[in-house]
Amino acid sequence: MKQYDVTALGELLIDFTENGTSAQGNPLFEANPGGAPCNVLAMLTKLGHKTAFIGKVGDDFFGKQLREAITEVGIDSTGLLSDPEIHTTLAMVHTYPDGDRDFSFYRNPGADMMLKEDEIPTELIKNSKIFHFGTLSMTHDGVRAATKKAISIAEEANALISFDPNLRPPLWKSLDDAKEQVLYGLGHCHILKISDNEIQWLTGKEDYTDGVNWIRERYNIPLILVSMGKEGSRAYYEDKIVEIKPFLQKNTIETTGAGDTFCGCVLHYICEHGLDNLTEADLTSMLTFANAAAARITTRKGALRVMPDRAEIEKEIVSR
Repeated sequence: MKQYDVTALGELLIDFTENGTSAQGNPLFEANPGGAPCNVLAMLTKLGHKTAFIGKVGDDFFGKQLREAITEVGIDSTGLLSDPEIHTTLAMVHTYPDGDRDFSFYRNPGADMMLKEDEIPTELIKNSKIFHFGTLSMTHDGVRAATKKAISIAEEANALISFDPNLRPPLWKSLDDAKEQVLYGLGHCHILKISDNEIQWLTGKEDYTDGVNWIRERYNIPLILVSMGKEGSRAYYEDKIVEIKPFLQKNTIETTGAGDTFCGCVLHYICEHGLDNLTEADLTSMLTFANAAAARITTRKGALRVMPDRAEIEKEIVSR
């Protein structure tokens, strides 16, 4: 028996999200803990799974806040290191009226980029059923080498590997460089969660199924999830394609963390049922639960500290 259900590696940062205006008319920002990999873990932890995080923050006020936040929600932080010289990475999140977002990153450099190959906790990964990663830990050489070492350890330990590209173009030297690392991720995962715009960018295919087929012609990935925002989500597994409509909310505030919440619920289902012999009913149940949870998180500011619990998600499903 492995000690952890899911271990994730990547960025842990502060999302400064808009929260009204001051008396002088200036925008107010709330310092929310964020970062896609830890958002995924926070959802999993809320559903009762044992999780752990590998990454680096600054030895500063924000770094301490982030360590406290992930510990508070129940994520094992023994793999979280502090950099004494480089500050914690920050992101300013601008929210549009429809809840969509735009990001400005303060990361040149940021502490999350400073994780080194020799700092990867081998035993932590070996003791995990699933290893999850994205591409923000692959934007620069040092942390890229660290990520690839972690993937190698996970493969040697026969862990399932989950990958979410989570493309953020401003953080890459070029989109060609980004594409190269996304393709590397595709070659080393069993579960791929990819967004509608990412699959179109990567494959050049407007139709999502055409894009998935492009990926499948090149990589053997058992389960591919396409998140389609207001159009819902799809699962591609063997010869099965299942699409589930979204749970649209009248009181959506912002979409930060919706994809991560969705991804966490997918990994929750795989933790409970495995990746073999999934039926159409299994995929329908998995996507319905994940879509309902993602809808819930859009009604809240931030994500990591405010993930919905099982009862909330099931209530959302029943009230549809």
